[in-house]
Amino acid sequence: MLTFDGHIDTLMYMLHSGKSLADADGHVSLDKLCRGRVSAQIFAVFVEPAFYQGMALHRGLEMVDLFWRMLEEYPEVLVYAGSGSEIREIHQAGKIACLLGVEGGEVLQGSLAHLRTLHRLGVRVLTLTWNYRNALANGQAEGSACGGLSPFGRDVVREMNRLRMLIDISHLNEPGFWEVLELSEAPVIASHSCARALRDHPRNLTDEQIRALAEKGGVIGVNFCPSFLTDRDVADLDDVLDHIEHFIAVGGEDCVGLGSDFDGIDATPTGLDNCSVLPAIAQGLAQRGFSSELIDKVMGQNFLRIAQRVLG
Repeated sequence: MLTFDGHIDTLMYMLHSGKSLADADGHVSLDKLCRGRVSAQIFAVFVEPAFYQGMALHRGLEMVDLFWRMLEEYPEVLVYAGSGSEIREIHQAGKIACLLGVEGGEVLQGSLAHLRTLHRLGVRVLTLTWNYRNALANGQAEGSACGGLSPFGRDVVREMNRLRMLIDISHLNEPGFWEVLELSEAPVIASHSCARALRDHPRNLTDEQIRALAEKGGVIGVNFCPSFLTDRDVADLDDVLDHIEHFIAVGGEDCVGLGSDFDGIDATPTGLDNCSVLPAIAQGLAQRGFSSELIDKVMGQNFLRIAQRVLG
């Protein structure tokens, strides 16, 4: 089985802690990735708001460098993947395909040249916003009244299409979401989002958004953050499975995958403490009567499909 996680913040965790991937004691480590049989992983470059004013690109490049040094340190396990075909080849070789993404267009600092440079450095995914307004668009924390994409944001979407990069709409506000779907010539992803029908939270997608994204061939990675999964104090594995089922019911079996947000969330669902237990999701879906073909899609084939279509 190919297991593909669409979003983790482990690069930020490593930068803050000074720990290597082998020594990391958060949700993700080299050993945990192997025990969880993770096949492909998008590592996010998340720049904290403290660095937004003039230092976002500098901070982002620190994490890009950390990503490449991590791969150089563990070449027997981790291999860079810049395309869908490379993901498949690396998986078949028994190694972990590592993709590089940027979370938040602040890193571009208003320049398409920086987008192209990051692409040359291996970045293949860009989450257009984090929670707040940037030069590209408005994040979900800004609400819907303030509009969506800026002229620069529209240029970024077009350039990402040309470069064959994955556009990620997680964190984007709703007007921006609809503008991206109308403008992009390629399907898009929501790398780490949940369903608003099950948990009324502004970070989650409405059924209308789910259907529209799915109709365009997009994929949504279910986020493990408990506050996005349920209004209870504690979430569990069944809450994750409920969101997966809802995405399938609304958008079809090709629209959903995994987007754990490990190392970027303060708490995890009971039964999904770290990436070593990701196979529990497949087991839970099987217990609910899902076919092996559908489980394969959820665990990784849907993200692989869109990576092959968009990245090549």
